[in-house]
Amino acid sequence: MQTHRLPFTSMLAYGFGQVSESIKNVGFSTFLLFYYNQVLHVSATGTGIALAIALVFDAVSDPVAGGLSDKLRSRWGRRHPFILMAAIPLAITFYLLFNPPAELSELGNILWLLTFAVLVRGSMTFYHVPHLALGAELAPDYHQRSSLYALNTFFGYMGGAIFVPLSYVLFFPTTEAFNPGLLNKDAYTPWSIAAGGIMVFAIVVCCLGTAREIPRLRQQSESRPAGKFGMLRLLLEVRDALYNKSFRAIFFGMMLGTFILSIEGVFNPFMGFHFWGMTTEQLKFIPIGSLVGLVLSVLLIPIATRKLDKKPTLIGSALLVIININLPIILALSGVSWFPERGSDNLLYLLIFSSVFTSTLGPIIFATLNSMFADISDEHELEVGERREGVIFAARAFAVKATASLGLIFGGILLDLIAFPRGAKMGSVDADIIWQLGFIAGPATSIFSFFGMYLYMGYKIDRQRHAEITQALVAQSLARAPGPSQQG
Repeated sequence: MQTHRLPFTSMLAYGFGQVSESIKNVGFSTFLLFYYNQVLHVSATGTGIALAIALVFDAVSDPVAGGLSDKLRSRWGRRHPFILMAAIPLAITFYLLFNPPAELSELGNILWLLTFAVLVRGSMTFYHVPHLALGAELAPDYHQRSSLYALNTFFGYMGGAIFVPLSYVLFFPTTEAFNPGLLNKDAYTPWSIAAGGIMVFAIVVCCLGTAREIPRLRQQSESRPAGKFGMLRLLLEVRDALYNKSFRAIFFGMMLGTFILSIEGVFNPFMGFHFWGMTTEQLKFIPIGSLVGLVLSVLLIPIATRKLDKKPTLIGSALLVIININLPIILALSGVSWFPERGSDNLLYLLIFSSVFTSTLGPIIFATLNSMFADISDEHELEVGERREGVIFAARAFAVKATASLGLIFGGILLDLIAFPRGAKMGSVDADIIWQLGFIAGPATSIFSFFGMYLYMGYKIDRQRHAEITQALVAQSLARAPGPSQQG
């Protein structure tokens, strides 16, 4: 059966839109907790709890955004209005998040963080969920979906890989007064303005570049009318999705993996400066070097999913990433004599190589997961008789954000439990605390990631099963089509 082939220019525009989310993500993962804890001197536990509460609000809004975009009927399609309307609120709230009034107390800063973290994440939700669902509609072909989500993941990683080192160079250079450079409070104002502008630009490019596909998508969505939106109906639709065995497999696998990644994400900036002993000038080379891996990943994703299919690609890549991330940390913790010294050029080269390896396989993992969720949306349509990409991807986003909120709380508590000092300069932290930092960020948490691999084994859709699903959907569509007597 011949399916629609998406033009490459539309694929590029769709993928480029992911830059907006990558900027928001690195803002939260690399800068936000460090800013509130180390610059504003807010407790790591309080910061983590505020961010976790914001994630809970965000996770609850995901099914709403997905359900609303599934049901919308407009001349601009189902997804594009939500994507475009999210741009300006996202940029404004992101700026305010990093610019609280100077006179606030510690509690005031926590409440400010909570308020604007909720608003930033809420704005991003109404971009993120419709954007993911749009990908499933744009590329109905089993293999082109892998290529589309590969480009999407590539731009997501590339956005962070370029934005972080540029931030270090342009806004947070190491000085005698600020070492590490992220301690410079005044730099966060121009930095947050630049970040907001890039996010708006990426979203506009995505909308304009995929607008030509709207007539086709509208025709597809209107061929099978959906019911009206309502909270009870939305909950029933989420329940229906959980009945799907393949959905449960990657849904709960992602929940476990995200919980671990969230804890490790809390520790990442502390690891770079204090465990590895790197300055911002050195750290800028790590994401730049990972761009090589990103290019390789775009080339490898379609090849891997064609040769190995999607489930083996996901599990194999995830296992290699876990090993790659942990091996340098374990060697450093073990104190082997031949391992490079902290802050040395040889250690920097090793970290760059590790980053290239991870950035080659990491996008393969997330692009394959998104492609698998898109395939599940086809199987789910066969089961329930309605297109529900929005609900499927909203539930995916909910799993990620709900468990990430727990990871943020747990990560913040762990930082306080090891008594990591606030406003700490390079070389001022006790060696025992640094060892505990590395142990938690490495083997202590990553051991649980292997359980996620076991959960992924329950995924059942391969290329043969998807072909059967597609044929069954075509047969259903033909059966619903009015016959000659009905048309007359």
